[in-house]
Amino acid sequence: MELKKIIDNYMQLVPEVKKYCKDCLNVKRYGGNVVLMVVDASFVSLGINYFKVIVPKVLEFKQRFVDSGEITSLGDLSKHSINELTTIWKNKRSWNVAKEISSYLSKLSKDDKKALIKWAKNSKLEGWKNDPIGRIKGVGINTYQYLRMMGGIGTVMPDKIVRRVFKEIFDECGLDMPKDDLEFIREIKRIAELTNYKPIELCWMTWFVRSRSQDKSKNKK
Repeated sequence: MELKKIIDNYMQLVPEVKKYCKDCLNVKRYGGNVVLMVVDASFVSLGINYFKVIVPKVLEFKQRFVDSGEITSLGDLSKHSINELTTIWKNKRSWNVAKEISSYLSKLSKDDKKALIKWAKNSKLEGWKNDPIGRIKGVGINTYQYLRMMGGIGTVMPDKIVRRVFKEIFDECGLDMPKDDLEFIREIKRIAELTNYKPIELCWMTWFVRSRSQDKSKNKK
């Protein structure tokens, strides 16, 4: 089947993709709260179900620390006790990543949103490991790319969900799946141009499609 037709069929299943992409590109995820974006990006590297586990935990963090006024900025998060934070999410590595990212961004601007936008605009895919955030221990390509996406960059993550869905698409079209992460990102960008979609739309599409298929599998049991 033609590549565009296959992707069109997938996209029609998940119309909510447009809103999520618009929020990312306008730096308005979580109502524009960069602290929550950083926490989200720090959790997402673990490969856990995004909609069922990560988003609820980010919102739990919001209710406990942000809504209470305890953490209102990246600067606050960078200095906060990990022991308190692990009452929400037990993985200390995730919090170390969140704190280090917050510490770096808070030095770029007193305005969290301006700081994230400034970093994202100057960030590059090539040589990402040499980026100030890419150098942080525990930051992998997925956290790096996802943070860029939430900072307004129209790119894609090479995570296992995105790869899994595109493996099905590639197999149907007789295309080879790039093994290298950077090659994969470039290939999805090329496909986006061919099919008149944004790379970020294709990325979000895979997460929603996968989430829907998991829901259907559970309902059948």
